Amino acid sequence: MLEIDSSKGEGGGQVVRSSVALSAITGIEAKLTRIRENRPTNGLSKQHCIAVKAVADMTGSEVTGNYTGSRELLFKPGNSRTSDIKLDIGTAGSISLVLQAVMLAGRNHDTMLRVDVRGGTNVMWAPPIDSYQQILFPLMERMGINARLEIIDRGFYPEGGGRVIAELEPINRISPLVIDTLGTLKRVEGVCYIQHLKDRIKDEMIASCIDALGAECSVNIDVQRMNGNSKGAGMSLVAVYENGRLGSSVLTTKGHPAKQAGEDIAKDLLKEIGSGATMDIHTADQLLPYMAMADGPSEFTVSRISRHLLSQMDTLETFLDVRFGVERKGNVYNLTVTPGEKK
Repeated sequence: MLEIDSSKGEGGGQVVRSSVALSAITGIEAKLTRIRENRPTNGLSKQHCIAVKAVADMTGSEVTGNYTGSRELLFKPGNSRTSDIKLDIGTAGSISLVLQAVMLAGRNHDTMLRVDVRGGTNVMWAPPIDSYQQILFPLMERMGINARLEIIDRGFYPEGGGRVIAELEPINRISPLVIDTLGTLKRVEGVCYIQHLKDRIKDEMIASCIDALGAECSVNIDVQRMNGNSKGAGMSLVAVYENGRLGSSVLTTKGHPAKQAGEDIAKDLLKEIGSGATMDIHTADQLLPYMAMADGPSEFTVSRISRHLLSQMDTLETFLDVRFGVERKGNVYNLTVTPGEKK
């Protein structure tokens, strides 16, 4: 049994999500202690509990201590497989973060995994669900992993109520991913989503975004209006290159009006483009486990090394035979992922 100090590194929910998924994949029993000890609210949140329960249910695993506020968790991996699951976070808790654990835990499934989940699709401090469609899934496809999702309704803070249906085909061989250069910029595209708000908001956001991007960076923005039980608006952009993808996202709030939000997302994307990195740190966090289980070494660059990225590397080295290399090259950090023979 592995004992994992969950307060190390970024000390948040990522350690929990990755650990239970990797425990289910490898068959190694794991005990997590000091969960979110350094956060304002200690222990598991409802969102974390839903992710843990989902991984346990879909893999026939046993779990002890999976309740809100719990600071310790014991996960005993099982051998059965359930391929059609429904989840309801019950709040605006992030759907994308729950899917992060569930889809990784689906590594050993030999039938199509289908996940119907309700919660928050576009919320603070979590990847927007759109980034899965725009960036994560296309890069996973290059590794031989086929996933897709459909956004039924959007879910915003505080009500949530969004709904997403995600599917993951059985994963066989995982190919390494090497992105040492992005190559030529092919296009910039995006989605502006709005739910139960006036059209003026999306019009202002799109106009200010296009203006801030400038004439040299034209963008095609799709507008999505949905009818979930919460209200909100935002935008998600992706710059598509020959060899990779870079993204940016934004949400509107009372303190962050539409015009400013449109300008900010454009500036953020231009900053990513100008950074020299071949992958953003949020995508790197999510792709790293699959790289660690690939059939060869992967390589990419990021603009900075976040605590989340360091924590992910530490967790993966705990469960898998994998080595990570980090080297500063000019303004970026070059990361190498070298899996061992045991996976």
